[in-house]
Amino acid sequence: MRTAAALLSCLLAACASTGGAMQSTAERVDSMMADYTGRVPGAAVLVLRDGEPVVRKGYGLADLEQGTPVTPDTRFRLASVSKQFTAAAILLLVQDGSLSLDDPLRRWLPGLPQATDGITLHHLLSHTSGLVDYEDLLPPDVDGQVQDADVLGLLEGVDRLDFAPGSRYRYSNSGYVLLGLVVARASGRDFPTFLHERIFQPLGMGAVARVDGGPPVPHRAWGYSHSDGNWTRTDQSPTSATLGDGGIYASIDDLAKWNAALDDDRLLRADLRALAFIAHTTTDEADVDGYGYGWRLHASAHGPLQWHSGESIGFRNVLLRWPEQRLTVVVLSNRNDPEPYGLARRLAEAIEPGSEK
Repeated sequence: MRTAAALLSCLLAACASTGGAMQSTAERVDSMMADYTGRVPGAAVLVLRDGEPVVRKGYGLADLEQGTPVTPDTRFRLASVSKQFTAAAILLLVQDGSLSLDDPLRRWLPGLPQATDGITLHHLLSHTSGLVDYEDLLPPDVDGQVQDADVLGLLEGVDRLDFAPGSRYRYSNSGYVLLGLVVARASGRDFPTFLHERIFQPLGMGAVARVDGGPPVPHRAWGYSHSDGNWTRTDQSPTSATLGDGGIYASIDDLAKWNAALDDDRLLRADLRALAFIAHTTTDEADVDGYGYGWRLHASAHGPLQWHSGESIGFRNVLLRWPEQRLTVVVLSNRNDPEPYGLARRLAEAIEPGSEK
């Protein structure tokens, strides 16, 4: 028969081998976020269960030079997590009757070349347009930041596509920049104003689409990269000013409000919300069985997963939703590495065992 001391030793060993099963949820999450803690670029973490925050916390610093800590109100550049808002803006205009998903792209941007004749708004939303990647068209010595109008100008000068519209999937920042311009043309308001008036303000969000040279973003995190043992501010690149593909700054508190609106009719009616989460095309990307409108879709073992990541110089972000489990995980970080998708899956597992599979 084992002694009490031996039983305790076995129990402690078992806890260690399972990552500390006796720890509280908060302790497990803090342990997972250890690399983001201290005087380093940090992260904000949100875990929602049944719409309520289980975890809502900042780690590390939003501004290394000023020593400003990350809080739940810190706004990060979302990068491609922004695409779900661009898609929602198009769907709002469909709901208004201002445009159709089957509209030819050239109806709204007639300066584009003849090669784009077969492209519809649906193709842009689902990354099946065949548009050339605008970043491949930039000169190597580009001076300053590229604006949405600059992207349009680049694409107007290229009378070819990479493939026939609708024939295959290829992730396209070009398509989502053009969608932001379509929103402006169809609504009569610039893209940041439309987002503010139709999405951010009605939901009580403090999110903003940052305009280069415009007002500063309140409670902003600055982006950093790690090199030679040091953190260097790397907040903007030449492509950091485009809007429709990645220009939104938001906090985890903002995204909690956004997440709630995805489950009811306060912004979009049910049939249009459903379109965002239908796999309009398949992909061969890891954990991406199909792409909706601004959302990656994956049939995980824990149930359907709706998610998107966002990476730009100095920022790495991810938002994951398991709608059947009413579970959402958000990780926003102001550093160049690592991508937080795996971390977010582990955070979900800490709340809902089985979600990492």
